[in-house]
Amino acid sequence: MRGMTYRALSFDAVADQYDAARPGYPPALFDAIEELTGRPLHGSRVVDVGAGTGIATRLLRERGARVTAVEPGPGMAGLLHRTLPDVPLVRGLGDALPLADGCADLVTYAQAWHWTDPARSVPEARRVLGPGGALALWWNVSDGAVPWIAAQDGRLRRLAGDGAHGAHGRARNLPDGLSPTERRVPWSRRVPLDGHLANLGSHSVFRVLGEPATSAFLANERAELLRLFPDGMVEEVYQVELTVLRP
Repeated sequence: MRGMTYRALSFDAVADQYDAARPGYPPALFDAIEELTGRPLHGSRVVDVGAGTGIATRLLRERGARVTAVEPGPGMAGLLHRTLPDVPLVRGLGDALPLADGCADLVTYAQAWHWTDPARSVPEARRVLGPGGALALWWNVSDGAVPWIAAQDGRLRRLAGDGAHGAHGRARNLPDGLSPTERRVPWSRRVPLDGHLANLGSHSVFRVLGEPATSAFLANERAELLRLFPDGMVEEVYQVELTVLRP
């Protein structure tokens, strides 16, 4: 887990880039969470773990949730606090939540569950959830059925053995006895090429590779994508992979 923790905390070095370039989530995702949990987000006590700069936190609040953010990285947490100063924020990890028993109706992990040890994070979610509470995990996963995304994924794998945008997708390694409900939510966004490259470069694989390899790869991507998107606007296509559990 030490290597995973290093990669998770490596986002601190690119907190501003992460916040500006990473995609958000479509309204249909939050509709699906409400449907699968059987509870409206409005008025619910939500603990957003691995909140980063608050991308999901902001959207949960917009749905009327009473959100507490949990984030281990000082840079990410600092940016979240500056942009959402009225959101309660605690520094911590999903494997050892610094929260009281039964304090939440919903625990969420947006792009963050894969940094936890489920043998610890599932019992911690159970502990902080009240009766009828649920755990929701989700990832924006680039849609590999789109040819240019599949090609970019291949180039990333050849470079670093890591897939498109470092996305991890479905919840894995869950303890026995859980019955997850899963849903895919398709969506897309059009962004300037520089925004797409900033999004790509904010992923942990590039924090590990270092600046020279990152710069060379992104320069090659710029050339490749300009051939496909000569107007400089890239159509990013995603499937949000959502898992809801009642631990």
